[in-house]
Amino acid sequence: MARAIIFFISLSQLCLLSLQSDPINVWPKPRIFSWPKPEATSLAAEFKIQAPMQTQLSSAVDRYLKLIKSEHHHHLVRPSINISSSPPLQTLSISVDNISVPLTHGVNESYSVTITSDENTAYLVASTVWGAMRGLETFSQLVWGNPSCVAVGIYVWDEPLFSHRGLLLDTSRNYYEVDDILRTISAMSANKLNVFHWHITDSHSFPLLLPSDPNLAAKGSYGEDYLYTPSDVKKIIEYGLDYGVRVVPEIDTPGHSGSWAGAHPEIVSCANKFWWPAGTKWEDRLASEPGTGQLNPLHPKTFGVMINVLENVASIFPENFFHSGGDEILPACWKSDSLIQSFLSTGGTLSEVLEKFINFVFPFIVALDKTAIYWEDVILDNEIKVDPSYLYPEYTIFQSWKNGTESTKKIVQAGYRVIVSSSDYYYLDCGHGGFLGNDSLYDQPPEIQKAAGGGSWCSPFKTWQTVYNYDITEGLTEEEKELVLGGEVALWSEQADGTVLDARLWPRTSAMAEALWSGNRDETGKKRYAEATDRLNEWRHRMVNRGIGAEPIQPLWCLQNPGMCNTVHAYNSGDDEENVTLSTGSADFKGFADSS
Repeated sequence: MARAIIFFISLSQLCLLSLQSDPINVWPKPRIFSWPKPEATSLAAEFKIQAPMQTQLSSAVDRYLKLIKSEHHHHLVRPSINISSSPPLQTLSISVDNISVPLTHGVNESYSVTITSDENTAYLVASTVWGAMRGLETFSQLVWGNPSCVAVGIYVWDEPLFSHRGLLLDTSRNYYEVDDILRTISAMSANKLNVFHWHITDSHSFPLLLPSDPNLAAKGSYGEDYLYTPSDVKKIIEYGLDYGVRVVPEIDTPGHSGSWAGAHPEIVSCANKFWWPAGTKWEDRLASEPGTGQLNPLHPKTFGVMINVLENVASIFPENFFHSGGDEILPACWKSDSLIQSFLSTGGTLSEVLEKFINFVFPFIVALDKTAIYWEDVILDNEIKVDPSYLYPEYTIFQSWKNGTESTKKIVQAGYRVIVSSSDYYYLDCGHGGFLGNDSLYDQPPEIQKAAGGGSWCSPFKTWQTVYNYDITEGLTEEEKELVLGGEVALWSEQADGTVLDARLWPRTSAMAEALWSGNRDETGKKRYAEATDRLNEWRHRMVNRGIGAEPIQPLWCLQNPGMCNTVHAYNSGDDEENVTLSTGSADFKGFADSS
């Protein structure tokens, strides 16, 4: 007995050494997190998780049990906390109201976690398996140290503000290994994100091997080592299901389709042409970046090929949402095609060409029991767009990416649901310069390069604070807000592949994850990015230890010296003495206090 008492005391001391001065933080921050008397107890060596038998839940229980017992997380700052005299925690008991609810859009992800200080069992209650998974992640973040200890006297109730919390990855411009995608999905789940938007194809490559039309990949991919086979897709989808993440495919059409020309050259307008011909104006470009080609809706073979592709994609992706693209259709590309020229010469318009495509493809997507997602351009483009009456709101979702909340407002005012991916806030590829090989901009003085955004069209770099502070329903009425499903960050891959994937995504995607889960404001309505900084530092540290190569957001010194990396000067847009200039080596940086 004496040895047992001594052993328990030593466990308590080890827990004490590894604790933060503030209560343990969970990322994303839960909606309700009550810990009136911060205490901890040890986690029993024989700790177990009891849960109903269900395939994905059982997989999650096995995964989290292994993580909880092996992670031994040590916080970056280690003050003290009260150690409870309660016995070690033996069991996490999970109850689920309905274990048969499938993972679909809008599924209930709510859960509660209760860990009292006088029991050796903790309780996780959820409406669905998918809520139970979110609760398991929360519980795992309440465990730390070596030997492990766990917070007690704590109650968490949680559910997301937005049902669609996603990440778009472009695998056409550069290829990502399947393991890169799986690692991304696991990180998404840890951040309580639930939609992997797979932008599979574009003008640059067609890496998806479709059994009904294998030449599309054989002649449109970068090579046999750069393909996603049906078995790869199955593995990714099943992995996503195990982690509570839906996989939504995007086959971008009719624009961004140059990669189809290898297999079907006759149906692709302006394929393999120089993107911005010499002597032409910007508005006469064939594509917005190198890589030309748009499907020609007027060619008699086009829709036969499209049917094959749509049926095949639908057969290997069970997801109810199907993204059909529809962005950046360039007038000059279609105008260069003789069939379209003939149509225009008889009074036809380019918008009517697009309408022919939408009027064929949209009903076919609906007939496959799918909801169609389109980029905003389909109804909001200045030159080529369709009459919204062609697209029924009950079967259509738009994804906004231009003009911030202005586009979101226009979409919901038209009665459509919307997913927000504003390039001003959520495009994670921005700020890395351009990729043109002979761009003379970079031979100009620094002040000219700076004025041109460093060559990046969507400059500047989107910091985690920029991502975190974006209010995706700003300026909407309460009724309009109901049509905002959520948001997605996007990583377009002109200058990204698996070697930089983690750092480009994390922890900036974590910032969106919290904003869409529990919001970016505190109980008083004030934006909480200042308070979130230390929490995100700690969460980034934990992600790195879990094998995610998230980039740092501050020197470690900032955590060890609380408040010293803040500023007491509020932002002022003018060049006056209210601005504070901080030395950062060879350049000056202006930092400003939270004034929201």
